[in-house]
Amino acid sequence: MRDSSFPSRREWLWQTGGGLGGIALAHLLGESLLADSPSPGKPQAALNGGLHHRAKVKRVIQLFMNGGASQMDTFDHKPILAKLHGKKFDPGQRVESVTNSPGFPVMKSPFVFKQHGQSGRWVSSVFPHLAKHVDELAFLMSMVSRTNVHGPASYMMNTGFVLPGFPCLGAWVSYGLGRLTDNLPTFVVIPDVRGLPYNQQGNFSAGFLPVLHQGTVLKPSSPNPIASLHPPESARFITRASEADTQALLRRMNEEHAQQWQGDSRLEARIASYELAAKMQLAAPQVLDLGKESAATRQLYGLEDKVTEAFGRHCLIGRRLLEAGVRFVQIWSGAGGPSNNWDNHANIPAELPKIALSVDKPIAGLLHDLKARGLLDDTLVLWSTEFGRQPFSQGSAGRDHNGGTFVSWMAGAGVKGGAAHGESDEWSWRALKPITCYDYHATILHLLGIDHERLTFRHNGTNRRLTDVHGHVLKEILS
Repeated sequence: MRDSSFPSRREWLWQTGGGLGGIALAHLLGESLLADSPSPGKPQAALNGGLHHRAKVKRVIQLFMNGGASQMDTFDHKPILAKLHGKKFDPGQRVESVTNSPGFPVMKSPFVFKQHGQSGRWVSSVFPHLAKHVDELAFLMSMVSRTNVHGPASYMMNTGFVLPGFPCLGAWVSYGLGRLTDNLPTFVVIPDVRGLPYNQQGNFSAGFLPVLHQGTVLKPSSPNPIASLHPPESARFITRASEADTQALLRRMNEEHAQQWQGDSRLEARIASYELAAKMQLAAPQVLDLGKESAATRQLYGLEDKVTEAFGRHCLIGRRLLEAGVRFVQIWSGAGGPSNNWDNHANIPAELPKIALSVDKPIAGLLHDLKARGLLDDTLVLWSTEFGRQPFSQGSAGRDHNGGTFVSWMAGAGVKGGAAHGESDEWSWRALKPITCYDYHATILHLLGIDHERLTFRHNGTNRRLTDVHGHVLKEILS
């Protein structure tokens, strides 16, 4: 029987986790601390090559354009908009808009479109660097969303559901395949330097999966890039002796916990995070240190230009994370809110070029660098947004939300470069061949060696999956 005067591990962690979280994360737990208890985050060599079939992709890096990137001003060239510019938009059926006033005059793209590469893909002038890589990209030309509201749409593109509480793609990949390394998280998220996206950290959630599969947020430009990894300056009382005493105490508490508590994912995730944090103290600084990167590489990502420096740094660190064994990296462009993102309600000619310029060279640099290093042979690159925008104007020069059609693309392992799948109508208002987030997610999982119908988790009496009860693999873009 347990001595009641001695606190259980659960009690001790709950009591000290809030006030001493930073200290604990920096100084707790060695390699053997949980040696006798299972850890679902441990590397699982049998799964690294695919869970259900041979995988073509080993790792993923997703670039998410927060706010709703305008498809007819970037990749979906629609010449008829120039012919109808200023006239009332009349598709022959009822037209609705989220925040727009009635009238809906057609608005042509203010940007010049040109065809690029052997594939002849149309790209507007806002992406001059990315346009050079179109033969490496597979475009999904008619993505659709069930909603045109930022929060629900962002949840949908990340989790497959419009409501919070469901695991995101990165969490499902972590759950299904496990870690590639013991020294870094499986799933890392790098938000925009200006702030978190819509839904805050809800987009990176593990939902009902074990908590350890949620995204680890990394802020490279912050004085403390990984929250609570190191103790505060004031914690000078921590010594080697105190660390040893703490580990001995926790080891004893772990033994009691293993006997008394079963299946508490919150507590197990916290303990696993302590274990990982001790290793990350050595591994993470090396990944974040760009000092050994050549001047040519820094220039490739745009680190010498104030406009591209922030996103370029994130892309370069993303590449380094992949090299170091992180399986899924998500990088965000744009914070939540009415500005500093891709939500261009007011003025497309003024707003879109600015945000596009900040990512164009870094993304092109990332593609070039991954290919040059041979990483593109087993890495999947994703370019995503939550919905598109309308072919008619809002105010004088803006565009409102549009869940009816938008564009995403993929590149890398298993992807047919230069391909395009799906089609929108003549105005880029509605998809003629809708591609859902379920199809998108099913295809990504397929490339990772996972059958989306078989990756399930029992929750509240239901076998839940990322693609719910939908989804088809987009074989048209697979090599």
